[in-house]
Amino acid sequence: MQTGALETWKQRARQLRTETYAVYLAYKDPRVPWYARLFAACVVGYAFSPIDLIPDFVPVLGYLDDLVLVPLGIALALRMIPPAVMAECRVKAREVIAQGKSVNRTAAAVVVATWLLLAALAVALVARIAR
Repeated sequence: MQTGALETWKQRARQLRTETYAVYLAYKDPRVPWYARLFAACVVGYAFSPIDLIPDFVPVLGYLDDLVLVPLGIALALRMIPPAVMAECRVKAREVIAQGKSVNRTAAAVVVATWLLLAALAVALVARIAR
């Protein structure tokens, strides 16, 4: 791979990381509609989750979710979040990342909350079906 192409990929990866963290910040903003907050939580949770829809060890398809689903989810979330909120969140995300603050605890909390929410919804669905 050429050096220029490698740098382009690295830049895109940094941008995706910043956008993902900005979407997380937007998720917490009360000006964002509830449906956008729910979708943003799911996307960010999936992006930081160690559990993939398609396991990474599956050739080619394993990385497809990371290369397609996450950016697509971020793009859809960005369409649902008000632009003014997103602009503020991007600035905050860049500041946090530039300061080198760890976003891992935050990401872990989002992942755990998302999986707990999904587990609760699954239990509620099974309980409803069992009646």
